[in-house]
Amino acid sequence: MKTRSWHVLTGIAIAAVMCAYCGKKNVSIPLKARGLYPDYNTSPVPPDATGMGSTAVQLASRFSLGWNVGNTLEAIGGETAWGNPLISESYIRFVKQQGFNAIRLPCSWDQHSDKATAKIHDAWLNRVKEVVQYCVKNDMYVLLNIHWDGGWLDHNINKAKQDSVNAKQKAFWEQIATAMRDFDEHLLFASANEPPADNAEQMEILSSYHQTFVNTVRATGGRNSYRVLVVQGPSTDIDKTNNLMNSLPGDVAKDRMMVEVHYYTPYQFCLMDGDASWGKMFYYWGAGYHSTIEPDRNASWGEESDVNTSFGRMKTKFTDKQIPVIMGEYGAYRRNGGTNVPKDLNTHNNAVDHWLTYVTKQAIANGIKPFFWDTGGALDRRNNTVLDKQTIDALMAGAK
Repeated sequence: MKTRSWHVLTGIAIAAVMCAYCGKKNVSIPLKARGLYPDYNTSPVPPDATGMGSTAVQLASRFSLGWNVGNTLEAIGGETAWGNPLISESYIRFVKQQGFNAIRLPCSWDQHSDKATAKIHDAWLNRVKEVVQYCVKNDMYVLLNIHWDGGWLDHNINKAKQDSVNAKQKAFWEQIATAMRDFDEHLLFASANEPPADNAEQMEILSSYHQTFVNTVRATGGRNSYRVLVVQGPSTDIDKTNNLMNSLPGDVAKDRMMVEVHYYTPYQFCLMDGDASWGKMFYYWGAGYHSTIEPDRNASWGEESDVNTSFGRMKTKFTDKQIPVIMGEYGAYRRNGGTNVPKDLNTHNNAVDHWLTYVTKQAIANGIKPFFWDTGGALDRRNNTVLDKQTIDALMAGAK
């Protein structure tokens, strides 16, 4: 009876909480998502501050450099479906040995659940918990999210689906948060991945999904009452986040929230895998790294000054206000194989190194905590060897 009474009182407090960013009451978002699924918060416990003493700013200050275990727990079809092996504790230790002390675990849940009830399969919850334990046991901070996950949230940032998405957000996070509740502050939760929102109306709907996430995690109690939570800017795009994300969810826990953005700019240099009608791939980026052999492949935008401007906006909007910013994904990658090999390969590789070092350094200088996106290309997960030492060295040069 005591536990249930605490749960009810916590819910009342959440409903009336002041917005942590803008100072306004967040009254437009219901306390609970009314919807389609059973209540999975069946065993809430009183708050437990043991091992949870750090604010978001204090926690972020301990992140040296972050690493994504990409294309694995979020893979559609199962952990190994996209070509990577099962995550091992030895791999986590190996990542730490390279100089990283934080891990981001992109994770899917919908494919591992009952579609009618949103009940996550126990075997999957236990497996994810096992991987989180690998990280925490080795003194690694770990960021666990709901990734794209088939698009049940990303494809439905609209009024028609708002209630049903909030219902699933609530059901999933009740189960995830309860299963992971006993981990200390080394574990952080993230509401989503790259939720697309292009205007104020969509941002308002996305904010309701984030609010449901915060409310739900807090209501499970225990260490989750104090856990640092991460909410994503619209599309995790810096410009959109700067323009549209003008408030954060209300939270009964003081100073326990971070904002997440991603950075793959310019896209033509970082990710583009073929020329398009609107533009060509860039092979060369940055001052001193343009090619005279292929001048049409030199970056024409998104270079150092744009990095400075973008990261400066996040500093002004958030980090200067004691709201840490996670750069949950970023990276530029070598075009050393396939059909799009640069003619000036040495300059290309040096340009990639320069991008990695410069972006990492400037992120940290602006209080942004970077997590490099890797899907197995830089570190071999099967035998724990370095595949791309230049990339690791460039990242570490930026972090130092």
